[in-house]
Formats: sequence, C-alpha cells, structure tokens
Amino acid sequence: MSAGPLMLDIAGTELTHEDCIRLSHPLVGGVILFARNYESPAQLDSLTAAIYALRNPPLLIAVDQEGGRVQRFRDGFTRLPPMRTLGKIYDSDAGRALHLANQTGYVLASELKACGVDLSFTPVLDIDYGQSCVIGDRAFHREPQAIADLACALMNGMKSAGMAAVGKHFPGHGAIQADTHVETAVDTRSYAVIDKEDLIPFHRMINAGLSGIMAAHVIYPAVDPNPAGFSSKWLQRILRHDLGFNGCVFSDDLCMQAARNYGSITHRAEQALQAGCDMVLICNDSDTADELLGSLQWKCSAASMARLEHMRGQPAIHSLIQLREMQSFCRATEEISRINPN
Repeated sequence: MSAGPLMLDIAGTELTHEDCIRLSHPLVGGVILFARNYESPAQLDSLTAAIYALRNPPLLIAVDQEGGRVQRFRDGFTRLPPMRTLGKIYDSDAGRALHLANQTGYVLASELKACGVDLSFTPVLDIDYGQSCVIGDRAFHREPQAIADLACALMNGMKSAGMAAVGKHFPGHGAIQADTHVETAVDTRSYAVIDKEDLIPFHRMINAGLSGIMAAHVIYPAVDPNPAGFSSKWLQRILRHDLGFNGCVFSDDLCMQAARNYGSITHRAEQALQAGCDMVLICNDSDTADELLGSLQWKCSAASMARLEHMRGQPAIHSLIQLREMQSFCRATEEISRINPN
C-alpha cells in the first residue's frame, strides 16, 4: 500500500480500534502526535511501534517539538528552550548561539528518533516583529539573517541525528496579530516587502538543503486572495519555481478556523493538494477526518511519494537509554539545560 496525502491524529496514549481503521485507510500517509498521546518514553516507543505495524510501508510519524511553549513531549525528554533564547544569545555571542542551536537540534531529533518519531515540524522561520500573539518567542529573532543562521545550525544538528527539518510558516506569519487557530489572518504587505524580509530565512534554508516546509493559513491579498497553503502562486510559482524548493510541502491543520472559511473539508483538502501541498493535516476533529476519508478522491504523484519518503530520514541507531549513556549527548543536554529559562 502506497502512502496517502493525509496526516491524521489519534485519540490517546495507545491505538483504539477506531484509530486503526482510520490509519489503515489508503488515503492516510501519516500521523501527528500531541501531548495527549504521551505519558513516558517507554509508552511512546510502544505507541510508535504499533503505528508502524499497521502498514507497509509504515506511516510517517510527526510531532510539533519546537521547544519552549511548543514541546509536546516533556517528562522524560530534555526541556528545550524557546528559540528566542538562542536569538538573545546570538546578539552577544553569535558563535555560542550557533553551537547551542546545533546542539538543540541534535538533542531534539535524537530523542524523538530513539522513540520512533520520524520528524518534528520545526524550525519556525517566522520573523519576530513583536506583533504575533501565536508566534512570539517561538521565533528566533527580528533579523532575517540571524534567523537563517540559527535555523541552519538547528537543521544541521537535526541532520546529524538522522532527522529532516520542516521550516514554517511559509511565507511568514510574524507580521500579524491574528491566531490562525481561531480566526482569519490577513497580511496586507506588498510582495516586495515580504520578499525583502520574510522570505530570506526560507531562501537561505532551501539553499542549505531544507527538506520540508509548512505553509501558513495566512492571506496575503497583494499576491493571492487565498491563504498561502491554498495558493498555487505561493506554493508552485514562488516556492518551487522562484525559490527552487524541491522538498515536501505540508499544509497547516485544515481544521483550524482560518481554513474553515474555504468550504467543506473535502474542498479544503482538494484545494491545498491542487495548490501544491504533498500532505495535508487534519487534527482534533475525528468526524471531519471520517468525512474526508469517505469523500476525497486523490492519488499522490510519484514525486510527492518520493518527497514524503525522504522526510522519514535515517533509522534511529540508539534507544533513549543508550543515548543518555553517550558522552556527546550528555554534554549537549547539559549545555541546553544551562540556558533554558523554563
């Protein structure tokens, strides 16, 4: 069975019968985990093993494990700092900040891979304009070049642990106050301004080998009346053609309020896939997921399937117990703990 274009969530800390039915559907290609799916590293390891056993090839398993406010797995995992902490260190000692960003990426990815998680939707490449209520300290910095430097270091740390990185939220979520989880978000700036500021970290990361990008549910009316994740202008003309991105494109959650204005869940998924997304996320609404599974007609292209398979990264070579016995891992976690304000 080939991978499908849908990424769904599950109910709890182990698979239910309903979860198994949904995840076995041929339209499904991935699972995203949340804090409600986690109790301990041992439990997470068992859960991911059960998910892998459902399908061949196995489903892609993802999580939002950025650090700071957005860290789904906490007890038993290293507490990762908010990315703004690294940005503040960068202002006084850029070399140390880049080293810490690399170590953070290595620890983040190593712990997830050791428990069977394929990828984290990180790093955040949005600019900290001091405007966004939902981005805030998730952003590295106000300056695009500083973001690019720190994000590249984090990505390289992740790569050293065998995990691909996913930059978000293309083409930039930092200049607006609105939270797309609960309201429509509109960024009225011109393309020239966005290109000069917000696209710089994405362009730098693409040139450095970024494997995945998540599109924003933000409308940029100067470019397209549709949100970026539903826009072929943003995803195909600008991202793929102009910026030269050849990796995997993920939608943000299609059940967020900013996406609900665009018709039924089937229409939303079709619009996102036709615009250029390789995989779309449907989270925290099992009835909507079931509706989509019963109505969507879509087959991933060979190119999309190859891009999704690339997101799996390298197999983990260490258990979490083995990791914590490695001197390099211990040094990295100690350095991170010393700078973490949490």
